Amino acid sequence: MGRAFEVRKVAMAKTAAVKSKVYAKYGREIYMAAKGGVPDPELNVQLKRIIERAKKDQVPSDTIKRAIDKAKGGSDDSYSDVRYEGFGPGNSVFIVECLTDNVNRTISEVRNCFTKTGGKLGISGSVVHQFNHNAVFVFQGVTEDQILELMVENDLDVSDIESDGESVTVLADASQFNNIRTAINESAPDLDVTTEAIMWLPIMDVELAEGHDRETFDRLMNMLDELDDVQDVYHNVTLPE
Repeated sequence: MGRAFEVRKVAMAKTAAVKSKVYAKYGREIYMAAKGGVPDPELNVQLKRIIERAKKDQVPSDTIKRAIDKAKGGSDDSYSDVRYEGFGPGNSVFIVECLTDNVNRTISEVRNCFTKTGGKLGISGSVVHQFNHNAVFVFQGVTEDQILELMVENDLDVSDIESDGESVTVLADASQFNNIRTAINESAPDLDVTTEAIMWLPIMDVELAEGHDRETFDRLMNMLDELDDVQDVYHNVTLPE
């Protein structure tokens, strides 16, 4: 079904928490971006990008405002970005990205998820080489040729452009995210961009059929979903249609 389809599946496989967790996740991200720079999205590109993503995920304006006001108020809260790599059932591998104010608590909780499902955490670098760190943009209502023309006109370095008949997906190195996003905003602000994110995409997939491995995978994903510190989960698993 093509790489674009696989990219969307990876995007959907990211942590899909209930609304309260989504709000908390964005609240922490917005707070960190505002505290680490100017608490004004017009002057802080990172903050603006997070707020735009939050609005797409229907995070209420008052939640966004509270996080920015908290940063303005000089709160002593301190969060760290941490990434864990793990091994699951059926040769599955995982990258778990977290935002935490207590690293010891977070690693213990993430390790517990893997241990209780028969997996294990690996050391840093044990899994990440099996993924590409990509900027991912998905467009609706345009053709592959139109997007290619936009990329060429703006001298953008992309690794792949693919259409599946419903949408057009652009993949590039993660370092190109801001360049591509800026070009889109300046050259084609009316484009319908349904996904714009930096993701870890697996180089090779493994398929888990129904059975023990599939059940274990689902349990592991559900356990990770329940952890407040977990921001995103990436893996190399494809599930049969």
